[in-house]
Amino acid sequence: MDWYAATLQHGGFPLVALLMAIESSVAPLPSEVIIPPAAHLAWTSGLPLLGAQLTGWPALVALVLAGAAGSWGGATVMYWVARWAGRPLVLRYGRCFFIKPEQVAGAERWAARYGAFGIFASRLLPVVRHLIGIPAGIVRMNYWKFSLYTLAGAALWCAVLAGLGVTVGADIGRGEIHKVTAILVAFLVGVGALYYLFVHRHMTGRR
Repeated sequence: MDWYAATLQHGGFPLVALLMAIESSVAPLPSEVIIPPAAHLAWTSGLPLLGAQLTGWPALVALVLAGAAGSWGGATVMYWVARWAGRPLVLRYGRCFFIKPEQVAGAERWAARYGAFGIFASRLLPVVRHLIGIPAGIVRMNYWKFSLYTLAGAALWCAVLAGLGVTVGADIGRGEIHKVTAILVAFLVGVGALYYLFVHRHMTGRR
């Protein structure tokens, strides 16, 4: 986190896009630690873009676009690897990239349950977020439809996290730590409930 905070000053939006691409592929790098700090910095001090310093709303919009583009890039890699390699190779060598066979099976159950809309919804939920490209690639889902749902869902999720970063950062600046704690707890409870209701039961095969 210290490295990220320092590097954001120079890396700006490309750094955010790169980290979100990693988050949407195979590495356990949660978007919850990427977007909110960047949003707070963009809102207060600004982030560099093409020699200029964007701040305020333009910076937040650029941040959401960068995060969505990065998420799409990472998901695209997963999609094409799964499409070219096929299910047997993904299951056989997935462990080398932190992908367990039971995770692949769970993502397939998720995709079978929610269809194309599941691509959009998966961008808002943990665990399945970085796995959904695998079943989409295996079943050779239309790539442009996959890209559209991925970009839409990722943009919405990045916007939520950016709003959280700005709100929490402002409250920390005012010393309202109790309010920050309440916001974070409510956010985590909400995401946890969504995960249990829409992901956990399908990822584990329970109904």
